[in-house]
Amino acid sequence: MPQIEEIRIIAPDDSSESAPGIDDAAGRPGSHHVEIIYRYAPDLLPTDAEGSGIWRYRRLLPLEPGEIRYPLAVGGTPLMTAGRLGDALGLSHLYLKDEARGPSASNKDRATALVLETGIRRGQKVVTCASTGNVASSLAIGAAAAGLKAVIFVPRGTSPLKLQLMLAAGADVLEVAEGYSAAFDLSRLAAREFGWLDRNTGVNPLTTEAKKTVAFEIWEQLGRTMPDVVVAPVGDGPTIAALAKGFRELSLCGADGRLPRLIGVQSAGLDPLVRRLQDLPPLPRGEGGTVAEGIAVPDPVSAAVVLRDIRESHGTLLAVPDEDILKAAALLLARAGVSAEPAGAAALAGLVEAGRRGLVEAQERVVALVTGSGLKTPQYLLAERRPQAIHADLAELREVLQLRS
Repeated sequence: MPQIEEIRIIAPDDSSESAPGIDDAAGRPGSHHVEIIYRYAPDLLPTDAEGSGIWRYRRLLPLEPGEIRYPLAVGGTPLMTAGRLGDALGLSHLYLKDEARGPSASNKDRATALVLETGIRRGQKVVTCASTGNVASSLAIGAAAAGLKAVIFVPRGTSPLKLQLMLAAGADVLEVAEGYSAAFDLSRLAAREFGWLDRNTGVNPLTTEAKKTVAFEIWEQLGRTMPDVVVAPVGDGPTIAALAKGFRELSLCGADGRLPRLIGVQSAGLDPLVRRLQDLPPLPRGEGGTVAEGIAVPDPVSAAVVLRDIRESHGTLLAVPDEDILKAAALLLARAGVSAEPAGAAALAGLVEAGRRGLVEAQERVVALVTGSGLKTPQYLLAERRPQAIHADLAELREVLQLRS
């Protein structure tokens, strides 16, 4: 494990303080982002011979030596060259980082793996989280594989399919009438009261530490070079904060190249971070919404960190209408063969908008994250075509498809 230099607690109002240890920081009440700062050195980067998945980067993770006991394979997701999609957007070097390839088909599996690996080593029996869907599905599946009990808090209106996944995996699922923020607070309170392992996003620093391995993989998959631009959806914020931390740590360990610009994407129906960046008034509490439930977060835990990282990268935050998000999901499937739920397609919708505004140049190397599979939300798949009814007759087939002999 790398030597830790500081553990920093950053509140949504950007105030910060140091904590004496990871457990102390993770156990603090309230909403905040915890950041671990190491003493960086080149020998923390992996060699070609070291492992696979997120454990390949264990020298840059807060994990003591020892056998990995978490049973599911996580990480090592593909970075796909998206030539046909890039042609449609006028981009010569577009890549898709498909994070929907994990055990629960979302990018949440990395954080679940590291949190549960730590919990297994400590003998924890119960783990909890609050979620709009994907974190909960990931935790339910991961806990089932690891032999832990999962107690999950979700807001009323969570996707029925994701609820089925959680329940089928054996989790106790509680729908909180007052919404996501209340579910988050209740999960954290219960963790402290009953001694449960707290897997909640941002407040448990292991979630960000695990997610930063996406940046490490992108760097390696691009031949140990930095991309120019990385685009990601933003809900609570740790995904894009983790990307920033990952690329920053690569540089601090001696990796060459300029850090990428980060573009975070929210739905125009619920865009608290975009509003903060632009000094706009927040939406009244309880108002706003989006079909992209994975980023439907009115009070982002990692708000201050996201805004800091966006500004330091010379990037931006964009809000796009739900209609554009659904069109982006259809474009991903038609042009790249990648199925994405609305939140998973938000990055592409934001990239389209960035192109319209001239924020991305045609020759830049651009990576867009796909964070969740569309197979979880089939109701949002758009298809203009319909099946054509025919008889079992070759001549009729030739006529319908306008085939020549």
